[in-house]
Amino acid sequence: MTSGKKWVLLLTSLLLPLASLATPTPDADDANALIASLHRPAPARTPFAEARFMRVLDKPLVVSGELGWLGGDKLERRVEKPAKEVSTIADGEVTQEREGKKPRSFSLNRAPQLKVLLDSFVALLAGDPSRLSQSFDVTLGRDADRWALTLTPRDARVAKQIARIQVYGSGTVARCMRMDDADGDMSIDLLGELAGSMPAAPTREGLIAQCGGAM
Repeated sequence: MTSGKKWVLLLTSLLLPLASLATPTPDADDANALIASLHRPAPARTPFAEARFMRVLDKPLVVSGELGWLGGDKLERRVEKPAKEVSTIADGEVTQEREGKKPRSFSLNRAPQLKVLLDSFVALLAGDPSRLSQSFDVTLGRDADRWALTLTPRDARVAKQIARIQVYGSGTVARCMRMDDADGDMSIDLLGELAGSMPAAPTREGLIAQCGGAM
């Protein structure tokens, strides 16, 4: 995985799950109303478990830990298993710390596609649909009380990395985040209480069914 792509994945996994843990209005019939209801005051933290499916691997990579939004553009991703790792975004810098290794960091100005994602997802955290729609085509699918919010990048640089992002929810609870890469790889994050239910041998189909999101 290239360095640029790795950081795109990191930024996405930091931001979107926290935005989705707010309390959307269950009878909202359009994406704008749902997004507007996603605002959640900082600081906010939630457990997560992520399975990443890659074409070059026989089985998915699974990590778990805690996601934190500290306000503004300050975010944190703490991985507890399989190894401890802390990744942060603050003051225009991305930093990664691993046990036994020196911290690595770089400026967001070196990666325009990451800055687009940061600006856009901060808009999602703030519940600002008009700002979010500047960078993504946004659609909302429903099936009974289940829903899926789909974000498709408008920026060609971002689209080369990410084909689409979906947040799955049911009623007033957002349960998962799914990201499809442009090259066919995919990751699924289980959020909140669902994070403790990651199977020992997860599959794409099984996790999507577990999330219960509208297709």
